[in-house]
Amino acid sequence: MIPLWWSILLGVALFVIGAGGVLLRRNILIVLMSLELLLNSVNINFIAFAQYYDDFRGQIFAIFVIAITAAEVAVALGILVALVRNKSTLKVDDITIMKG
Repeated sequence: MIPLWWSILLGVALFVIGAGGVLLRRNILIVLMSLELLLNSVNINFIAFAQYYDDFRGQIFAIFVIAITAAEVAVALGILVALVRNKSTLKVDDITIMKG
């Protein structure tokens, strides 16, 4: 069995990498992939604690997070396709189409 702190350390490392990608990058695709890293790190911790406490609720919650993430990706990619058709750029700073 893998020790709990290894899983927590992996989750923290992925969370830090994802947060850095969201805060420092300007490409929308990189930001979306970084958000996926954030959510996957949370899932790793849910599953690790569910296994440690021998409870299945963390695994069920991780499945819900995966389902919500899939819906988020589908909507975000649809919005990105529309933005690329209108602006032909993926840089966050160049896209001001949604400002009132």
